Amino acid sequence: MDTKKSFYSPSTVIIVTLMFVASVYFLLPFFWIIIASTKSDSQLFSTNPLWFTSPFNFLSNLKVVSSYDNSILWRWFLNSLIYAGSVSAGTTLISAMAGFAFSKYNFKGKNVLFYIILGTIMVPTTALVLPIYLLMHGLNLINTYWAVILPSLVNPFTVYLMRIFWMKEFPNELIDAAHVDGASDFAIFFRIGLPLVRGGLATVALFSFVNTWNNFFLPLVVISKSDLYPLTLGLQVWTSITTTSVGRGAPPYGAINMGILISIVPLILAFIFLRRYWQSGLSSGAIKG
Repeated sequence: MDTKKSFYSPSTVIIVTLMFVASVYFLLPFFWIIIASTKSDSQLFSTNPLWFTSPFNFLSNLKVVSSYDNSILWRWFLNSLIYAGSVSAGTTLISAMAGFAFSKYNFKGKNVLFYIILGTIMVPTTALVLPIYLLMHGLNLINTYWAVILPSLVNPFTVYLMRIFWMKEFPNELIDAAHVDGASDFAIFFRIGLPLVRGGLATVALFSFVNTWNNFFLPLVVISKSDLYPLTLGLQVWTSITTTSVGRGAPPYGAINMGILISIVPLILAFIFLRRYWQSGLSSGAIKG
């Protein structure tokens, strides 16, 4: 009886209601894009937007989007994998090394340098557009993969996150014991330390992958060749063409919606495969941080 009363208490009802509203808010666009990818252009504008319609055009939309413009969608898909995979791997390694240094080494100006790095979080992305473009142009990297990868490798938030994980998951006593056994700092880092902070590594890797996969602004600034577009930029270009040139060789809306659905699949797979490590990493940070 007490359990029922507590469940129907005002605070519980409010919390459950807010969670339900938030769930609908975040899941509704995903539900809509699944439905929209099964419809033709005429069905999109003449049928119930939140339910399926016959005939089912899922396979035909997939065929159109896969073959449109010499199958460039799959080139964009590969580009996104290259960008996101490279940045995820590089950011994870750099953040792990930087976090290890800031948590385990004592050197002059350590705290000042760390807070300077942390302070860059407050710098808006738009303020960095011109410096990044000029730097990439000066290095002759405009319209190359490196123009997207290099500026994305260092993330102050992931450095901060890995610093916390090293402080909480890797006690200094282990370092002292390893030094007594003759282990070098590199051996301690790679052989002993990294396995203990794998939850943090998975969290940083997933965060970096999703952040880079969804990145639109940076590729827009430094990439103008269509064969180097990531999916985000390529699909936006298609949408602009379709909006302004309907019926004149533009990709149909149904095909674009199918492309958007395809772009979501790798993110879902990344969450599924890294979920166990990611959840343990967040739980560890929440409990011990």
